[in-house]
Amino acid sequence: MPPLVVWRFSDGKVGHDNQSLGLLTALTRLRPVQAHMLASPSLGTALRGSLGRLSTWQTLPPPDLLLGAGHRTHPGLLAARQGYGGRAVVLMRPSLPLALFDLCLIPEHDRPPARTNVLTTRGALNRLEPSTTLEPARGLMLIGGPSAHFGWDEAALYAQIAAIVAADPAMNWILTTSRRTPASFLENGRLPTDPRLSVVPVAQTDPDWLPAQLARAGQVWVSADSVSMVYEALTAGAAVGILELPRARPGRVSRGLDGLAAAGWVTPFADWRRSQHLPRPPGTFNEAQRCARWIIARWFP
Repeated sequence: MPPLVVWRFSDGKVGHDNQSLGLLTALTRLRPVQAHMLASPSLGTALRGSLGRLSTWQTLPPPDLLLGAGHRTHPGLLAARQGYGGRAVVLMRPSLPLALFDLCLIPEHDRPPARTNVLTTRGALNRLEPSTTLEPARGLMLIGGPSAHFGWDEAALYAQIAAIVAADPAMNWILTTSRRTPASFLENGRLPTDPRLSVVPVAQTDPDWLPAQLARAGQVWVSADSVSMVYEALTAGAAVGILELPRARPGRVSRGLDGLAAAGWVTPFADWRRSQHLPRPPGTFNEAQRCARWIIARWFP
């Protein structure tokens, strides 16, 4: 069976790359794949590519699939399809008309329309896969920062973290931050001083650190602003709790979290505090694999 040739366009944003890499990785688990990563071109460069005149693209084998996440990848996806063939798959809701793409993978919280070229996903795709090495007594806390959808309340976070750490003396916790976390969060000394809580600032991690931690943590608490981390933790199979932050405004992100909580996939801190129980997910959560299987079954059976 010849490999599928996949051109993956990148806009250089880690979160977007994580999504397209997640789909690419899932495809490689189903079929042999020959993958090529391309930087998102400018409009002028994309135009040359659409005419088959871009030397860097001419040296590559013609694509079967073109993948991209993020608005800046859209011109490259469409130009490459026009000039070299293949099917264009866009992750997240595109800024261009949906009809321009062969497949749009759109999170359900964006309320995508029902169309033959739209596949609704539960959140953003990621590189994780269900783990077989989760440790019940190992916990992970993922702290984000202020965002367009959530405010920032350090005092409330400290109180939630302290309650979680104190609740079960058998649990050991690792807490890490993100690039958005204010420096004051770690600098003011208000985190619990408990030998069972280790702090690893984001500056001390590399791209493989978090996936390795998620493969082992039986419980994961994520601050509400870090929605992509919620979906990664669910994919790994952990019991997932939400550290609550003030909502800046109602919108698609908070709507997505509310839907996950209503379906039993995640537990908000307020609910956990009443029950002191953090349940495991009700099923397997692997959206990248589901989308990859759809692509193979539909186009490459």
